[in-house]
Amino acid sequence: MPIMAASKSPSLFDAPREGTNTPEFSVGEISNLVKKTVEQTFGSVRVRGEISDCKLHTNGHLYLTLKEGPAILAAVCWRGQVGRLGLKPAIGMEVVCTGRLTTYAGQSKYQMVIEGMALAGIGALLKMLEERKKKLAAEGLFDPARKRPLPYLPRLIGVVTSPTGAVIRDILHRLSERFPRPVLLWPVAVQGEGAAEQIAAAVEGFNALSPNGAVPRPDILIVARGGGSVEDLMPFNEECVVRAVANSKIPVISAVGHETDTTLIDYASDLRAPTPTAAAEKAVPVRAELLSQIVDNGTRLYQAATRLLQDKAELLRLTERALGDPARAIEPLAQRLDEKSERLEIARRGFFERAQAKLNEAAGKLRHPRDILNLAVRMLDEKSQRLEIARRGVFERAQAKLNEAAGKLRHPRDLLNLSAERLANAGQKMSYAWKDLYTSKLNRLENKSAGLEFLSPRAVLGRGYALVQDVHGHVIASAKQAKRGDKLRIELQDGKIEAVTE
Repeated sequence: MPIMAASKSPSLFDAPREGTNTPEFSVGEISNLVKKTVEQTFGSVRVRGEISDCKLHTNGHLYLTLKEGPAILAAVCWRGQVGRLGLKPAIGMEVVCTGRLTTYAGQSKYQMVIEGMALAGIGALLKMLEERKKKLAAEGLFDPARKRPLPYLPRLIGVVTSPTGAVIRDILHRLSERFPRPVLLWPVAVQGEGAAEQIAAAVEGFNALSPNGAVPRPDILIVARGGGSVEDLMPFNEECVVRAVANSKIPVISAVGHETDTTLIDYASDLRAPTPTAAAEKAVPVRAELLSQIVDNGTRLYQAATRLLQDKAELLRLTERALGDPARAIEPLAQRLDEKSERLEIARRGFFERAQAKLNEAAGKLRHPRDILNLAVRMLDEKSQRLEIARRGVFERAQAKLNEAAGKLRHPRDLLNLSAERLANAGQKMSYAWKDLYTSKLNRLENKSAGLEFLSPRAVLGRGYALVQDVHGHVIASAKQAKRGDKLRIELQDGKIEAVTE
């Protein structure tokens, strides 16, 4: 469409400039004209492309770029519309976006305002699911070791599904046929916007219940919905739902779709049922079969107990026949017991009589304590007298030795005079020895000095010799060491002179 035909505004057709027939526009005018043209022409479009850039702004707006080969298209989805898209855009995802084209004057570009988004074909959707499956499997959410056995007979069954569909009716009907159990329903949306968040919240909500609370926690969970397309089953492929099922403390049975339908929570659950009805069958046993089994087990137990009692009775009869009359076996033993008792009584009396005789004999030999005490006093007096005599003898001998030793000791004054005399003699001897040593060392030093003086080169200077050195103090001992122009220092007996070699 020609730009000139897009508007009849007189302001856009001012008089042309002199010398030309082309009208003149301002920047704002041309920008508004382009914007109006683009929006009128592409007011509603569907664009297919691959997401090459995706950024969620802090204010909630979503900015992304669609590409196909070298061509790219900038797009924006406003905050109020992001939650209604029905899927989470990601880089590399091929999508079909519905919306309108507009321009952005601030950057002189055109962009698409997205109002709806869907995956471009089942192939792209399956590719995305496969990549998500690999990612979650790498985190260990599908590990078989995480799966737990189901309780044999749950007291309460929790169901996460739509309250209005046929799924809950099928589950309740099947439970009533097999084994009626209480059912706690957590109603959720099973497709569409917000369904995944509701399902994840339901699983987490059941796990948050207390086992003994007003609303008890179920022993098993069934997450179910009927069949549908891949797009309809997408809430059960979302990460939040898969993680909620994998982290559930309550065993979970997944029953989503028909037998051929597979969702990601089937891998994370503890057991997959092909249909919601099959999930109810796996949750509880058949009550009639259990009753029949109980009756059969009771009959077999009664028959086994009867046979056991009959066998024991027969064994008892055989044992009784082999043992004979117990009274006859006990009579000889009773007679032997009487004999042993009489002999024991006789032995006891003899023992006590002999012990009494020994006691009387020992009592006759014992002295009265008063006699023993008097004897001990006399013995103590005798030992005290002997000790006193020995003590006196020891002191007398010690006094004699002390007197003898005192007669041999000198007076301290005599000892002091003798020590002073010895000290004076030793000092005199040490003085003589020091003088001799000093004289000897001095003579040796004078002899060494005389020898050094004789060997000194300066000793011959008085006889007409000279000591020749360079300016650095090195001795010149040969004419080859001096070169023409070198400065020399000549030392004579009475002084030094300087010279230069020719």
